[in-house]
Amino acid sequence: MPEPLKPQASSVRKGYDRWAVLYDREANPLIAIEEPVVREAIGDVAGLAVLDLGCGTGRHSLWLASAGATVTGVDFSEGMLEEARAKPGAEAVRFLAHDLQQPLPFAAASFDLVVSGLILEHLGALDAFFAEARRVLRPGGRAVVSAMHPAMFLKGVQARFTDPESGEKVQPGSFAHSIGEFVMAAVRAGFALDGVEERAPDADFAARLPRAEKYVDWPMLVVLKLRAESA
Repeated sequence: MPEPLKPQASSVRKGYDRWAVLYDREANPLIAIEEPVVREAIGDVAGLAVLDLGCGTGRHSLWLASAGATVTGVDFSEGMLEEARAKPGAEAVRFLAHDLQQPLPFAAASFDLVVSGLILEHLGALDAFFAEARRVLRPGGRAVVSAMHPAMFLKGVQARFTDPESGEKVQPGSFAHSIGEFVMAAVRAGFALDGVEERAPDADFAARLPRAEKYVDWPMLVVLKLRAESA
């Protein structure tokens, strides 16, 4: 595993503020492979109180709300939240600006489910993140956490976009964590591991999304299915 990069939170936030207007329009293969896996792992959410950590443009928050959950979406990028609040159905979600490297502004045992999509590479303090996710979950509650697979760093890949005005390639900043680090941070926080899903694109997927061609059969995604153990 390469030495982890050490981005500043402010640089990651500024990067995502710039990325916000493009984020949902890029046909990103990682998002395309992630969303159905996460939805299957989550299952039925009707009547649940759900916290979406790193909600971005609301891609998970909005379908969770439409499926009958009471949803709170948290992100530190005001640009991403502005995009989320402008979408149909956004009035059903409570969106909140907050830095996930800081303690969450919620009481303990407030939620039945925590969802987090593709943000772990931007967090230096995994223990603090998983500890807060566990704290706000009720005993027996669940968490579904996705991340870009660490194997992508071996291909020189991290979150990035091209600014359409300047042509500049912008990398908000990433840490090269391992799957073991993800899992052990969750276990130390009091989670039981219910499953780990690893996914790679196949040739049919790449035919639909050409950006995935160079990653056929190479792991792009990891999803942790976690359960909050009773104290």
